[in-house]
Amino acid sequence: MRLLALAKARCGEDLAARVDAEDIVQSVFGSFFRAATQGFYNVPAGEEIWGLLLVIAMNKIRAKGRRHRAAMRDVGKTISGNALADSGIEPPASDDAALTILRMVIEEVLAKLPEGHREAVRLRIEGYDVPEIAEKTGRSLRSAERILKEFRSRMAAEYGEDAGEV
Repeated sequence: MRLLALAKARCGEDLAARVDAEDIVQSVFGSFFRAATQGFYNVPAGEEIWGLLLVIAMNKIRAKGRRHRAAMRDVGKTISGNALADSGIEPPASDDAALTILRMVIEEVLAKLPEGHREAVRLRIEGYDVPEIAEKTGRSLRSAERILKEFRSRMAAEYGEDAGEV
């Protein structure tokens, strides 16, 4: 219970939205028991074990904080559902609206690519597989794969870490 209370207190409101304190506690115990069975720790007695668990927990909380406050993942840039509702911005009312927004995002990234690359991505969006794209664009299979990978990377860099398959 002490460890859970510590994790909840140290995570902060922003980080708690993404990281569950109970998961941190489970991870602490997992790390402790793995290391203890491998002989990395001489299991201390009484209050000394609390100090060791405290250090492990604080290190895990700091690591999670660094991860979730880094660049594109920054929890400070994340808004809650309530904040979105309070902002007056309405989410897309239908799949058609969401698809329209997605197409706009894709077009923004495509506009930054050379024309030959844009054609390869458009063919992929239309459902062509990579060998067909290579043939239609007059490129090698490897070049077509590289172009599509570059597009996914640009989408991820601009709009989130997981842009999915194209």
